[in-house]
Amino acid sequence: MGFKRPWNMVDMPVYSLATHDGDQVNMNICTYVSAISMKPKLFMIAIDYATKTFENLEKRCNCVLQILHQDHSNLVKLLGKKSGKRTNKADKLASKKLITKWDGHEVLDGACGYLKLIMKGRKNVQGDHELFWFEVVKSKTNSENNILMFQDLIESGIIL
Repeated sequence: MGFKRPWNMVDMPVYSLATHDGDQVNMNICTYVSAISMKPKLFMIAIDYATKTFENLEKRCNCVLQILHQDHSNLVKLLGKKSGKRTNKADKLASKKLITKWDGHEVLDGACGYLKLIMKGRKNVQGDHELFWFEVVKSKTNSENNILMFQDLIESGIIL
């Protein structure tokens, strides 16, 4: 067995970004996420140009970043490998009773944490993702345990 590529060696939390098109929520999978400032608290997230999430952020600058729990690993195929342009992810999640409300937003039930974000800027970095940065305007921690990590997805055969 060969070595992993350097960018696949790191272990980082797996997130989902909840964005809206009107009243319809869409959720994706994000691993290109990092805190970049303490005061104000800023996060940067790289979003694939070809996604419904990107389209939604063109229309609306607020969203919710969700820190996924290990129990959410079975949702990665729906949230990360299905396009919100062709699949109504919210209906599928609601039919499984996996959506709840937090601060007036539809979010995944059982997430380890939620961060309500407002877009502060964005930059085309000439790759397949655009870099967005957001200010955290509200947050909630539900659990510090059993956070879904990138290496969990590799070890379970979900990715790579």
